[in-house]
Order: sequence, then C-alpha cells, then structure tokens
Amino acid sequence: MAEKAKKRRFSIGPKMYIFVIITVLAAAIGTTVLGYFINVSQIDTYFKNLAKHSAENFATMVDPGFLDKLRKVAASEDYQKMREQAEEDEDEAAVEEYLKKEGLWEQYCDTREKLCTYLHSMKDLKYLYIIEWGDKDAKYDMYLIDDDDNPITETGYYEEREAEFEGADPSQDIEPTISNGDWGWLCSAYAPVYLDDGTLVCHIGCDVGMDEIMAERRQNLYYMMLSAVGITVLVLIGAVVLANKVVVRPLDKITNEMTKFRPSENIGYDEAGVIKLDIRSRDEIKDIYDGVRSMQINIIDHLNDLANMQRDKERAENDIRNKDAMIGRISEEAYKDPLTKVGNKAAYNKMTEELKKDIAEGRKFAIVMIDINNLKHINDDHGHNAGDAYIKGCCHVICENYKHSPVFRIGGDEFVTVLRGEDYEHRHENFDRLKRTFEQTYEQQDVQPWERYSAAAGMAEFASDDNSVELVFKRADKAMYADKTAFKEKYGNYR
Repeated sequence: MAEKAKKRRFSIGPKMYIFVIITVLAAAIGTTVLGYFINVSQIDTYFKNLAKHSAENFATMVDPGFLDKLRKVAASEDYQKMREQAEEDEDEAAVEEYLKKEGLWEQYCDTREKLCTYLHSMKDLKYLYIIEWGDKDAKYDMYLIDDDDNPITETGYYEEREAEFEGADPSQDIEPTISNGDWGWLCSAYAPVYLDDGTLVCHIGCDVGMDEIMAERRQNLYYMMLSAVGITVLVLIGAVVLANKVVVRPLDKITNEMTKFRPSENIGYDEAGVIKLDIRSRDEIKDIYDGVRSMQINIIDHLNDLANMQRDKERAENDIRNKDAMIGRISEEAYKDPLTKVGNKAAYNKMTEELKKDIAEGRKFAIVMIDINNLKHINDDHGHNAGDAYIKGCCHVICENYKHSPVFRIGGDEFVTVLRGEDYEHRHENFDRLKRTFEQTYEQQDVQPWERYSAAAGMAEFASDDNSVELVFKRADKAMYADKTAFKEKYGNYR
C-alpha cells in the first residue's frame, strides 16, 4: 500500500507542475501582451488626434480664397513650365516674380510665415504643408505651400501619392495613418479647406514624427517581457519548492475552489476568487493550498500594479493637457469681451501693433468705427438686461457682416473692426450692407425695442501719407459721428 501511495504521489506531482507553469505563463504573457497592445493603441490614438487636430487648427488660419487662386495659377501650363525650369536652375526668384505678377506674392509670404510659425511652435510636429489632392484615382498630388526648409519651387510640384493613401477620396474624410517610409516613422493627417460655397480647395497636411516613440515602444516591450519572465521564474520556483512537499490526497476541494479564480485588474482578492479554505493540517495538503493561494495573490497584485502604472501615466498626461488647456483659456479670456465674446480693448491694442507693421510695409487696411444708437434709452426704459441683449444683438449684426475680420468692443457702446484681405477688397459693399441692415432692423415695429438694432458707422482707409494707426482711427471716428448726427436728424433724439 505504501509503495502504491508513493506511486500515486509521484504521478500527481508532474500534473501539479504542469498546471502551475501553464497558469503562471499564461497570466504573465497574456497580461504583458494585453498591456503592450493597450499602450500601443492609446499612443497611436493620441498621435493621430494630435496630427488631425493640428491640421484642422491650421486650416482655420488660412485664406481659402487666396489658396484657390494659388491652386489655379500653380496648375496652369505656363506656371508649370516656368517652375520646372526654375527648379532645374535652382532659381527661386523666377517663382517669386511670377507670383508677384499674379498678385499673390504678399499673401503667399504671409501664409508661409504662419505655417512656419505654427510648425515651429508645436513640439511634436515634423512637417506641415498645404497640398491639393487629385481625385480618387489620381497617382500624383500637387504641393501649394511648404515650410521654409524647402525651396519655393516646391509650389506646384506634383509628388507621387504614398502607397497608404492610394485610392483615398479627397472629398471624404481622410483617416490619419502611421507609416514608415523614407522620412522615418510618421503619423500623417489631413484637414480640408473649403470656400464659402462649399467648394473643396486643398488640404492641410500634418506629419508628426514617431521615430522616438517607436524606439521607446520596442524598449518598453523588451522591459515588459523581461519583467514578466522574471516574475514568472520567481513564482514558478516558489511553486515547485512547495509542490515538492506535497502529498495530494483530497484534491477535489482545492480543485473546485481553483476553478472560481477570475484574475482581473482593479479588484481585491475576494472579488477575484482567490482560494480561501479553512485548512488546519500540517501535511502536504496545506502546502498545496498555500502554494495555490500565493500564486493567485501574485497574479492579482501583478495585474493591479500594471493597472496602477497605466493610471499614473494617463493621469500625468491628463495633467499636462489640462495645464496647457488652462493656460490657453486664460490667455484667450484676457483678450475677450465677457459680454459679446469678441475682442476687447486689450485685443484691439494688440491688433494696432500688427497694423503698425502693415503701415511700415505699405499693406492696405481699413478701420470701421461703430457706435450703438439709443443704448441709454434701452437701459433707462427697459433695464440693463435688455441693454445687454441689445448690445449683443448689435454685435451679432457686425460680426455677420464682417465674417473674415476681427471685431473688438472698445467701450460700452463702441465697436471697431479692422478690414484686411477679402473684407478690405469688398469694403464698400460690406459697409453699405452694414448700414442697410441696421436701418432695416431699426425700422421694424413688430419687435421689442431692444431687438430694433441700430448703430452709427464710419469707415476710413489707410492712405499713403498716414504714419500711424491713430490717424486712420480718427477719420473713421469722425465719419461715424457724422453718421450718428444724420441718424438723429432723421429719427430725432429719444430725449
């Protein structure tokens, strides 16, 4: 009988070793692989969002009308012949002269400067460029504007479409991709630029460099696998030592309890089903029990340690993002009028510094001065809540009329807008439309008094003999007061 029992104990031992080895290895490898792929997925999603949001943000800073003109010029046969010769001769001046002749050079330089400034201010961005995609079946796409590391002869250059974007339809959303090519690991995303009528003009391309991330990813995988192997070896050594002392008799009870074990992240021993029996014997059964319980606890601790590490990393990343967002919001609010959400007096003062550069370089601009009519009447007769609604309504009329120009509230009832670019070119018709709109809203008799928006407006343009922004502002202010006088002569003073 003793020899038979010995043979029975010998046959159970190897089964126990196999069970322990498979369980620990599966848990360690599974946890390592799961943690690695979760980490990879989160990092890839972060960089895809970074690239796409950066492209979308810069798309809001460009002038679609200008890019549409540049696109048509760059695609012309004459320009392409000139560009190929200029590229062969390394003669950027030829491109510059051509764009000057087409009246595009100043906006080209301004847009390129914005692109370079945005690129250099964003730490993780590697490339930022403006490109016109061909149709779905096109093999080549045309560059419009690139950063200052590239010659301006790149404008109009047709480049073969990358393999990962073959068949991409530019009229639809282009999903960000991560690829490894001649420029290393890049996360690439594109944001469309549309005209006001919805016509697609071009795309803003943004590439985020991921060489360091990929190197760190491989290193992290190595460390995770090394740690998993080390922990597995330690646990297995302990389990084997314990198993050597075991003489298994009634294993059914322990086996049934082991089937209840469900390891997972962020749970306690009881919730995970760690074995918990009232075993008082000092024989081999107690040794098996202790070994199995120790193994299960180590697995739960390991999973919770990995989960805590991941939470700490996410918390640190969120703290950084929240801090950056808070700084951005504070900076933005410092230049925003709290009632109308347009620029405040400080924002206008900042704009005047930009206009000084325009004056120094002879660039054209105009200032429109707007003063709300009858605000005191609204406040006195209907209360300040109605007065605030009246101010915001008048501001909305101004902003809708000048959609492409900054609007500032520089006093209680005074607004200023600065016209450049497209709004400057159409300044007279826009100004006439503004006055008509105010006149039409004021003459409405079927609405509340604070919904009959009215304002006096005056416009002045920068002249060649102007040497300060203040001169242009004073002329606009004078014209505004003349318009206010005409309003009072026509409608009378509410007093």
